[in-house]
Amino acid sequence: MNEQLEPPMDDIAAPSPLRAAPDAGIRQLNGEGDKVVAEIHTAPIKASPTTASPSKASSIETSQTEASQANECAHPTQTAPASQSSGNEVTQFDVVIVGGAMAGCTLALALDGLNSSFVNAERDKGVGGKAHDKAHFRPAKPLRIALIEAKNPAELEHPGFDARAIAVAEGSVRELSRLGVWRHLAHLGTPIRDIHVSDRGHFGMTELNADAFALPFLGQVVELEAVGQALFAALEKTSVSLFCPASLASLEAGQDEHLLVLDNGQQIKAKLVVAADGLGSAVRQHFRLPLEQVDFGQSAVIANVAVDKAHDNWAWERFTDTGPLALLPMAPLSAGMSENHHARFSKERLSLVWALPPDEAQAMRDCSEQTFIDALQRAFGFRAGKLLAAGNRYSYELKLSWMPRPIHHRCVFVGNAAQTLHPIAGQGFNLGLRDIVDLLTVLEDAIEQGGDVGDIGLLHRYLNLRDADRRDTLLSIESLVRGFSNQHWPLVAGRNLALRLLSWCPPLKAPLASRAMGWRRGARLNALSKSPGRSHRQGNE
Repeated sequence: MNEQLEPPMDDIAAPSPLRAAPDAGIRQLNGEGDKVVAEIHTAPIKASPTTASPSKASSIETSQTEASQANECAHPTQTAPASQSSGNEVTQFDVVIVGGAMAGCTLALALDGLNSSFVNAERDKGVGGKAHDKAHFRPAKPLRIALIEAKNPAELEHPGFDARAIAVAEGSVRELSRLGVWRHLAHLGTPIRDIHVSDRGHFGMTELNADAFALPFLGQVVELEAVGQALFAALEKTSVSLFCPASLASLEAGQDEHLLVLDNGQQIKAKLVVAADGLGSAVRQHFRLPLEQVDFGQSAVIANVAVDKAHDNWAWERFTDTGPLALLPMAPLSAGMSENHHARFSKERLSLVWALPPDEAQAMRDCSEQTFIDALQRAFGFRAGKLLAAGNRYSYELKLSWMPRPIHHRCVFVGNAAQTLHPIAGQGFNLGLRDIVDLLTVLEDAIEQGGDVGDIGLLHRYLNLRDADRRDTLLSIESLVRGFSNQHWPLVAGRNLALRLLSWCPPLKAPLASRAMGWRRGARLNALSKSPGRSHRQGNE
């Protein structure tokens, strides 16, 4: 549920997206009372002496895996080219993706889909003398793609494919389907059809219902452990060269390409490096690029819990005086899945994210299971039923992180490498996916024309495409966290009145729902005038 991650472009540092538009009515992150941290790497990973000077630009969200210690081993069914076996030989690629969690795997599969368009076009030329027209895209030549990942997803405690569950918004499911990726994950999804939002101890509450927007669902919940296995199984059947387990040891910047040296001695060159390696991006550290952070003073406790009632595909977001608490519907535990106390999780499961002050989060993580269940029941109430059991508990600090500019010389940052969000609205992966979609948009033009995929103009175009979406989303998340964690009575009254207005006037829900479903700002979503057929079951608060 957590998520997070550029070349000498110019010498003028772009303003942070969160410090833009000071007249927008939203307090800037460097305002009074906020702790803003510029991450400084005093001992960065060793870089080549010829590495380009650090730019003042920043990079986009890295994927959830950091390049860490790992021994060389080509994927058993997707081996690297034979020429890579010698440390003295260099293999050339067009695009090298560093980080193979959700963002990195999604981009690799999508780029391979572009290669499939080239193969189909060549085949159809031979058969009928006419190029295959797939959405009017005809690549000039296939891309040479490589993916570097430090850990095999089959390993336990993979940082990007762990025991967490995430909500993939309806708009993101559409994009993944268009990219040909969702077909590998559809069987793992549990649909969210209704969302109940409430403010604990106050009158404010509202609902978002898929039926009200004539949609089959508002999102899909997937478990990352299973997602990792499915995505890597799909990669085995592609033309992508997979270096796993392997991590980045050094990076030497060049005018026309970058040289990447892996921890096993292998050397590869890339016209474009895509950093999808998470918050602690090794690529960002090599280039010594800045990362800005806001510490919310909260930690998230995550766990899977069992309840005595069917969730009926409801999700719940409850704002408490310590922070937001979210429960997401999950599929019943199947044989072979690694939840502890399997028998107690054989039926109804929910995925929990609970924001608390750090000391309370540690206490909830370390206390007995029954103490934890009792505390969670008091904080949430009984709308989801009676809590029966809790699985393994984990916690992590909640910080808003972003790179002011997610590009560098022949380098782009996507996903958690470019930015990490508070899980309050579940938008981390959804924002990172839009990074990937916009990157593919600019790459398609270069690929179709046989151009340079690392061209400076292309990277600036990508930066322009991402600017407004990143800024708006980051500001929205920061405002939600501040607004719903503050117990000052004018704010409490205002937010509760706003929630009630959404219930009283359904058309007002459309803008909120469109953003919650991962749609870009400006996308139109019309609420039906009639109330939805499904109504939320009542429960004691």
